[in-house]
Amino acid sequence: MSEVKYWIGFNIVRGIGPARFQTLLDHFGDLRSAWEATADQLRAAGLDGRALKELLGTRQKLDLDVEVARLEKAGVRVLTWQSPDYPDRLRNIYHPPPVLYLRGSLAPADEWAVAVVGTRRATVYGKEATRHIAGELARAGVTVISGLARGIDTAAHQAALDAGGRTIAVLGSGVDVVYPAENRRLVQRILGQGAVLSEYALGRPPEAGNFPPRNRVISGLSLGVVVVEAGERSGALITADYAAEQGRDVFAVPGNMFNRASRGCNRLIQQGAKLVLSVEDILEELNLTMVAQQLELQAVVPENETESLVLNFLSSQPLHVDELVRQTGLPTSEVSSTLALMELKGMVRQVSGMNYVLARESRPAYVVD
Repeated sequence: MSEVKYWIGFNIVRGIGPARFQTLLDHFGDLRSAWEATADQLRAAGLDGRALKELLGTRQKLDLDVEVARLEKAGVRVLTWQSPDYPDRLRNIYHPPPVLYLRGSLAPADEWAVAVVGTRRATVYGKEATRHIAGELARAGVTVISGLARGIDTAAHQAALDAGGRTIAVLGSGVDVVYPAENRRLVQRILGQGAVLSEYALGRPPEAGNFPPRNRVISGLSLGVVVVEAGERSGALITADYAAEQGRDVFAVPGNMFNRASRGCNRLIQQGAKLVLSVEDILEELNLTMVAQQLELQAVVPENETESLVLNFLSSQPLHVDELVRQTGLPTSEVSSTLALMELKGMVRQVSGMNYVLARESRPAYVVD
């Protein structure tokens, strides 16, 4: 916690977001030096007057050791860009949160995660559709991610838990501030089968401005986002927009054309979102039909040096097996057999002919010395 406490400190300062975190790291080399820097040194690092004022005020009144003790007492873990267990998929979005507060636990299975979101004013149809989709995703071994809000989000978490699966709730408040309050018991269930995450410090209330950034984390953690029911101004549409920007697949459940709660979903479909008639539409599109088997195979046959070498040359752009042979310097038979095993483990996909892509991104967008 010696270095992490400075990440915690800067994360509490209003006006210090991901871009300024990176600027400070680039300028000072580490956040302890930045935290202890003089006002002139901070100005030289590029902090403007407002951010500098906030930082100096926070630094004067905040005891970092006390803050760390609060987190430990609350059973909250802190993940930063430097943490090896910071979620890889989230790490690769534009400006990922520098700090994540975690209750519960993350698991390797969370690599296969799908967000299920929608309106707070859910209809009976919307809740039933959510229970079916989230429940079937969980039974297929997929982690269900949502935002703990009333309506669709709550139904998604409950369905995943009832199916015996994993679920992650991403909050627009501190992880110790459950909103809405009636979901306190649901949070306790989630902690036993998943995690509660937030980029906001302990005690941070659920302010309106916190929710759009929260939505980018929901989509950032996910392979795809399913919007079950949403009006034309629903916050779930913000999550869908972030998903599209992040290169995630967007799915939408169609609804009654006369029902205002379905207009957002129907509009998404009109704009190109993938229409969902059954959970198989999601599983097949995201190559998630064999998650349970892939997890079992990964546990039995862990990644080896050859797989690591092959991964270095693969990306989201298709690469032919012959080119992989040339770049790795390995025999064709070894590359082909390695790719076949990696495909079974869900690490790569064959997209056309003998061309392969990564099934999930695993390279960090930020490298912090």
